[in-house]
Amino acid sequence: MRTQKITRIEDYEPLVGSETVERIMKKAKPLRHLHVANVNSTYYGGGVAELLTSLTLLMNNLGIRTGWRVLQGAPDFFSITKKMHNALQGGKINLSKRKMEIYEEVVYENAIRNHLDDHNMVIIHDPQPLPMINHYKKNGPWIWRCHLDLSNPNAKLWNYLVPFIEKYDAVILSIKDYRKKLKTPQVFFMPAIDPFAILNREMSEREVNERLNHYQIPTDLPLVVQISRFDRWKDPEGVIRAFKMARKEVDSTLVLLGNVATDDPEGTEVYESLLDCREERIIILSHQDTALVNALQRRAAVILQKSIKEGFGLTVSEAMWKGTPVIGGNVGGIRYQIRDGVNGFLVSSIDEAAKRIVQVVKDKKLKETMGKKARETVRKKFLLTRYLEQYLDLFNSFKTVYRLTYGKKRSR
Repeated sequence: MRTQKITRIEDYEPLVGSETVERIMKKAKPLRHLHVANVNSTYYGGGVAELLTSLTLLMNNLGIRTGWRVLQGAPDFFSITKKMHNALQGGKINLSKRKMEIYEEVVYENAIRNHLDDHNMVIIHDPQPLPMINHYKKNGPWIWRCHLDLSNPNAKLWNYLVPFIEKYDAVILSIKDYRKKLKTPQVFFMPAIDPFAILNREMSEREVNERLNHYQIPTDLPLVVQISRFDRWKDPEGVIRAFKMARKEVDSTLVLLGNVATDDPEGTEVYESLLDCREERIIILSHQDTALVNALQRRAAVILQKSIKEGFGLTVSEAMWKGTPVIGGNVGGIRYQIRDGVNGFLVSSIDEAAKRIVQVVKDKKLKETMGKKARETVRKKFLLTRYLEQYLDLFNSFKTVYRLTYGKKRSR
């Protein structure tokens, strides 16, 4: 019988050193009595699900009982929360009374199904499950972890959500640029990758070729690749236009690979709107295949993440870990991963993206040098151990303030 194995904190030692591993184990030890619940809106598709998949397993490996719940709702609920997602990143929304009623009603239904009052640490991810805090007598700290770009949220929506947010004991945002005026304390955790996940683990040339051949992706010309959810904020149309400009100077193949998450009803619409752009050398695929993502990120001459808005952009670190240069939009969390001209390029227009594609594809030495620096950047700054340790520090700070016997906290 095959032995099942999950990643242990000790597995990170060759990457981060024994001192880091020992320090994390020491910080986790006084937290082993905790029962932690995470709640988000989808179990696959996008960086939040990717983070929770690995982080919850690693916390359990450290002896901290950590669960993960996913919201259930009809399409009209997720249509509303997608509009909220867009509006928090600066888009428009018609925040009608009916929308608010559906939003709060479905969250209440989920609160009935999920007995979070049995937990002494609850982490709510993004706006979809935000009002759940209204429906429990807290047995410990509640944390709102927002993964979005909050630099310029729609004012009406933000004002509607603030009363929910300020019931939480802490807010985690990805970068300090997103700090808001709130009564609730704010901390800042940049996301990170799990190098042992199928998405990021080493692949042989044979394995890479097998995945690409399976999807009939040609490799006779350099591959220009963008991997992301089918979302207007990721600017897939801009990627296609930049590629068409670049191929006037360098022969290459574009692969746009995405997926449609269960909480994103706009994804199918965006995907279908791109299909008319397909050509022999413009391949547009919608698949949930993490090994294919890994293979493309390794084989690509260059990866794009030409986002218009981006809370963080975990696909950037994923590609950098594989030693592949990334051309990223000069926005949000991407700017904290890429040092322009050092380990990748930041761009603010389609013209700039096209020029950088040509530069990287033509200059193999530049590609190799940038790729090495990119991987080292991720090793130092964007591995899951750093992200995990920030959570442990936050949990331990609550232990100090509240002694995790929530009755000693101020009454509400």
